[in-house]
Amino acid sequence: MLILGGSASGSLAEKVAKELGQEAGQLEIKRFPDGEKYLRIHGDVKDQDVVAVQSLYRTPDEYIFELLLLIDTLRDMGAHSITVVAPYLAYARQDSRFYPGEAVSSASVARLLEAAGTTSFLTIDCHLHRLGDVAKVFKIPARNLTAMHELGKYARNHFKPHNPIVIGPDEEAGQWAAVVAKELDAEHTAFRKVRVRKEGMTASKVEVDTGNVELKGRDAIFADDIISTGGTIAEAAKACKKKGARRVFVLCTHPVLADGALDRIKKAGAVKVIGTDTMPSPISKVSVAPVIAAALKS
Repeated sequence: MLILGGSASGSLAEKVAKELGQEAGQLEIKRFPDGEKYLRIHGDVKDQDVVAVQSLYRTPDEYIFELLLLIDTLRDMGAHSITVVAPYLAYARQDSRFYPGEAVSSASVARLLEAAGTTSFLTIDCHLHRLGDVAKVFKIPARNLTAMHELGKYARNHFKPHNPIVIGPDEEAGQWAAVVAKELDAEHTAFRKVRVRKEGMTASKVEVDTGNVELKGRDAIFADDIISTGGTIAEAAKACKKKGARRVFVLCTHPVLADGALDRIKKAGAVKVIGTDTMPSPISKVSVAPVIAAALKS
């Protein structure tokens, strides 16, 4: 099995290869003066099973096109199989056409990857809203892996939590809270997110309903797939502190971290905010390489 990392995930590809007891293959990528990309695979890929690792974060259009060049080149060079690993899958949120003429971007990206020559697909903690399963988007074998076990292990070893409760900041995040709670042998719950539009406000404000959960003197550990603006997590952290939580920790798979997000969450009372290396960030402390390697072995 040959592991190749695109320009978005070269370091992660090397970690995956190391987990598998090998070295990553060499991929040369450079840019011409007009902005076009040059891509060259060093080494023979004929009849090989190749894994292309490319996370689609922050500048997804650029990374998707580079990935398509790589897949098509691998197919043209005679690779036996091409497994694409996109730890962060861009364009997944638009899974239906709500208004006439809208692009269903999740389906479009899947068709592009399939047409280029992808034979199987892996992603991590992809939030597919209504569809629920990435296998419903692709016609080729596709799996949604989770980083929550690794995040839970990190929390257990580094947070040393006292009487912890793992919380999904909204109802959809309850699934991730359950996985982290299993690693900590802890209770878990999910808050309810409520959008409130008050008179004179141009946009709705997020409020969090904590329900009847007892938090006094306990460590609260939030688990979510993505932190973007940090608004919901910040409100949830404030609610926990008001109810007497001892400490508040935050775990996420994809640390998108829009401007001010990390500061917003810490000001709300979070002691630590930890993410994975599906994308680079100041909080990317947990690697998803073991998760990917395990899936490639199975």
